[in-house]
Amino acid sequence: MGDRIDISGLRAVTIVGALPHEREIPQPLQIDLSLEVDLRDPGRTDELGDTVHYGLVADRVVAAVEESKDILLERLVARIAEEVLSFDRVDAVDVELTKLRPPLAVDAATTSVRIRRTRADADLPAHTTHRAYVALGSNLGDRESYLRLGVRGLGNVTAMSSVYETDPVGGPEDQGAYLNMVVEVETSLDPFALLRRCQRLESEAMRQRVVHWGPRTLDVDIIQFADMSIDSAELTVPHPRFAERRFVLEPLAEIAPDRCPEGWDSMLESGGVHRRGALAFD
Repeated sequence: MGDRIDISGLRAVTIVGALPHEREIPQPLQIDLSLEVDLRDPGRTDELGDTVHYGLVADRVVAAVEESKDILLERLVARIAEEVLSFDRVDAVDVELTKLRPPLAVDAATTSVRIRRTRADADLPAHTTHRAYVALGSNLGDRESYLRLGVRGLGNVTAMSSVYETDPVGGPEDQGAYLNMVVEVETSLDPFALLRRCQRLESEAMRQRVVHWGPRTLDVDIIQFADMSIDSAELTVPHPRFAERRFVLEPLAEIAPDRCPEGWDSMLESGGVHRRGALAFD
């Protein structure tokens, strides 16, 4: 079993059953759910948007049960599974539906039906993910700590370059050297949602935007997002200056050389960028 979210002991009352009195008198039911969800992203980001809102799942499941008038538990339990799988991040679900007062001639506490369904069973498309490349930089305070904050907050980082110490480009002359790196991220976010995440990480690092190209605790820039081209007031991808910056191209070439412009190394002057090694995590 992979990552799971369990919702146990949901109660609802509805019409269900084949006997005449069952078609007239609502019966109490218990619903137990176990959702298969990839929880790596919310484990890193602490953001509700990266997981399944189980409060909404519970509300929609109870509403679906109360509105149904199915004859068989088998049909109702399948309806519940379909409802849960309509949440985009749910890969599969186990559902147990229990009649708390079964109309049997013999003594029995409950009767129940249990099923497991996947997105493929429900004829739903697989989750769409995108590969993005994000550059991080810092030249104030504990630079490595700020880089770690950025990497952890980006979500599912699938590749990570070494850290490079680089001379400042533009801005005030008296600012210190930067630590720079590039990471590859697998994300289900759209480009603008990823941009908002990058901006939130900069805010968490208490970045102050006082001087253009001035010193900063943390800079988080989307360099490329899949093969998309975007030119808007909020976001431009590929990043308009990434092909001019050795402190971006060297770490990018380390993890994704095919994402660098052809002949990039010969087009830029050497110097000013020094590889320090891998970023250390506790």
